[in-house]
Amino acid sequence: MPVRLLASALALFVLTAGPVVAQNSKVLATVNGEAITEAEAKVALEDLLSQLPNVPEDKRLEVAVDFLVEVKLAAQAARKAKIDQSPDFTLKMSYARDRILMERLFAVEGSKATGEAAVKKFYDEQVAKLAPVEEVRARHILVESEEEAKKIHARVKGGEDFAKVATETSKDPGSGKGGGDLGYFSKDRMVPEFAEAAFALKAGEISAPVKSQFGWHIIKLEDRRNRPAPAFADVRERLSQALAERAQAELLEKLRKEAKIDRPGTEKK
Repeated sequence: MPVRLLASALALFVLTAGPVVAQNSKVLATVNGEAITEAEAKVALEDLLSQLPNVPEDKRLEVAVDFLVEVKLAAQAARKAKIDQSPDFTLKMSYARDRILMERLFAVEGSKATGEAAVKKFYDEQVAKLAPVEEVRARHILVESEEEAKKIHARVKGGEDFAKVATETSKDPGSGKGGGDLGYFSKDRMVPEFAEAAFALKAGEISAPVKSQFGWHIIKLEDRRNRPAPAFADVRERLSQALAERAQAELLEKLRKEAKIDRPGTEKK
């Protein structure tokens, strides 16, 4: 179970241990006199959210309250049966408390590390490390035989519009109806014969017929460039997550180094 979901489930588990009323929180229901507050329902909703994809947003809090009614009823019955006084329960409560505290600490540390300026700086650092990757933009016409390819090659070399001829004649189901446009691609994205021919061209040039495992190609090079870095907006969330995880790992390593940890029966490594 992911850390966030586990911690959320444990938080809900802690709430069932006894009456909890958050200060200044609206009471949404009572169960045998025990309040279910809006704050408590929102905690439960965090735990339930992945199970409610088809529930309208304005109904989700109501679902959480219904769920908490059942939780309270079960918890009250468990306390009546003195389950909360068992050593096993005490042990699990202690674990749950520590687990939630760890999750909250990590959330705070991650939040401190992921301000807009920090994420943008991290983005710039990663972009600076990117090795240049050459890409070309090309159109092609794909036919089955060399004879067809030679006839079409003569047409486009004679001045006919390449995109128009591609739309009329290309057998490529992906690019044919789009004038043969393949967009930008790197050399490793195409079969070797096609890639070698395409990357040998200059912008505006048309290749002689080229044979590959798919048939015969006539290629026109449109443009050449180095692959641009991904836009900051497109990768911000991933970079933010990476920064948060790095900060959390560094914190944990720092805490380990500062702590005295004894594990009887195991050799120190």
